[in-house]
Amino acid sequence: MSSDEEPSEEFRYEKDPDLPSNEVTQGADKAPHRAMFRAMGYDDEDLSAPMIGIANPAADITPCNVHLDDVADAAYEGVDDAGGMPIEFGTITISDAISMGTEGMRASLISREIIADSVELVAFGERMDGLVTIGGCDKNMPGMMMASIRADLPSVFLYGGSIMPGEHDGREITIQNVFEGVGAVADGDMSPEELDEMERNACPGAGSCGGMFTANTMASISEALGFSPLGSASPPAEDEARYAEARRAGELAIEAIEAQRKPSDFLSRESFENAIALQVAVGGSTNAVLHLLALAAEAGVDLDIETFNEISARTPKIANLQPGGERVMNDLHEVGGVPVVLRELLDADLLHGDALTVTGDTIAEAVERIDPPAIEDLDADFLHTVEDPIHERGAIRILTGNLAPDGAVIKITGEDHLRHEGPVRVFEREEDAMEYVQEGNVESGDVICIRNEGPRGGPGMREMLGVTSAVAGQGHAEDVALFTDGRFSGATRGFSIGHVAPEAYVGGPIAALEDGDTVTIDIDELELSVDLSDEEIENRLDDYDTEPAYDNGVLAKYVRDFGSAANGAVTNPGAQWD
Repeated sequence: MSSDEEPSEEFRYEKDPDLPSNEVTQGADKAPHRAMFRAMGYDDEDLSAPMIGIANPAADITPCNVHLDDVADAAYEGVDDAGGMPIEFGTITISDAISMGTEGMRASLISREIIADSVELVAFGERMDGLVTIGGCDKNMPGMMMASIRADLPSVFLYGGSIMPGEHDGREITIQNVFEGVGAVADGDMSPEELDEMERNACPGAGSCGGMFTANTMASISEALGFSPLGSASPPAEDEARYAEARRAGELAIEAIEAQRKPSDFLSRESFENAIALQVAVGGSTNAVLHLLALAAEAGVDLDIETFNEISARTPKIANLQPGGERVMNDLHEVGGVPVVLRELLDADLLHGDALTVTGDTIAEAVERIDPPAIEDLDADFLHTVEDPIHERGAIRILTGNLAPDGAVIKITGEDHLRHEGPVRVFEREEDAMEYVQEGNVESGDVICIRNEGPRGGPGMREMLGVTSAVAGQGHAEDVALFTDGRFSGATRGFSIGHVAPEAYVGGPIAALEDGDTVTIDIDELELSVDLSDEEIENRLDDYDTEPAYDNGVLAKYVRDFGSAANGAVTNPGAQWD
């Protein structure tokens, strides 16, 4: 771009008259506006082109986002080369892994809302014509897609890519191994020196956590939803293929504007069902339940939490990726990426092939265009066919009962027939439970409840990877049950149940629990209940009282504004469901 050309004779450019950016680029009365653009190097050619916002949450806060300026530069080139006017702007991110186990983790889910609000506001305020939204750490992905849905501008979601695995003692490791190592050290099964060695080698560079944790789950889902072109989720963060995908996203944004293809044109009940099918087939993060419900609420798509059970019942788990397995996103990339799984599901009639995507193709047409290899033709022991699955049912289950009348979420990563009945130990916050576990008090068969960590009671539904990893690191991933109205990390594995709704803060039945109450957890029967009558629960709730955790600042807003986890914990008043 250059600003030293001769002034235009007219203050009008050859541009689609219906584009929002005309409000700030066209006509004599917009000379002051154009003067501001010229100060940044934009010229007449730019001002006559569609204006594409590139939302970039780059930060030195987390390796997930540290490289995103380079990714955004590639997307910028793609827009520019395709004849658009690229405008990059920033927004926030929170490092889930660094804030994990601290008060700061309360900010994580809140950051999803702030990202959505800030990107929506810039797109609205600056009269953008379209968006390329970029995500790195976990809440970037849903936050960016929520913003695109609200703005309803032609939009492409672009993932920043995942980190490569580290190496320790001749095997690949990820941040999950380090978290579980903390528990192993506390239990005497690992030396502090070995944990230090793992710490120094687990994260070798830029990119999001490498397993099928929340970031990679949401990136994969963006393909199934139609928000991203197929094959764009799996290239690693520092691979040249990642930058080719970024350039392609910029070009695709211009194509979407020319076709006026908006999120409201391709998001449907069918596309959300496709996203859930992919999630349960690959063993994706429980957080995707929350985020898909939120995205559907923003899009006005009728989706309830029970749908996850319905789709899990008919969709087998066919990918053995971390945290339940050993492989990471790069392993999936090397055999063809997410389209390989989508092809298998399509061939088994487990996806709606006619669901549209941002490219204008249906999901079936997009898969056919790529023509990914069939799983049965691959030498990939971590991918199974639908006919010979890892589990007959998908990985996500929604439990209900008198402790969770609005639902609770578990991901099955190991034994498929988990059942437990026994006394519960109740904690009012994560730190108290972590201390209990670290002191070596956990025994096989224990049931732990952590409450007042919900959307409003936390606020922010802290992820509790520290607690679950400490339990797993002590060898109790499958024989100690833990449930909470908070959340779990995508790296959590084992007998961990989150999103219990209604939460304790609003008087959900979980608030009635007392130490020693007999709790029943039955995965086959989809049950989470306590051996109390409705009358006993109501009487206890009459005596239960809790104060807001914060009465000032940003967290206090979300004590007030968050909705139920059963509906995605949304804060947009227009998206909340009764």
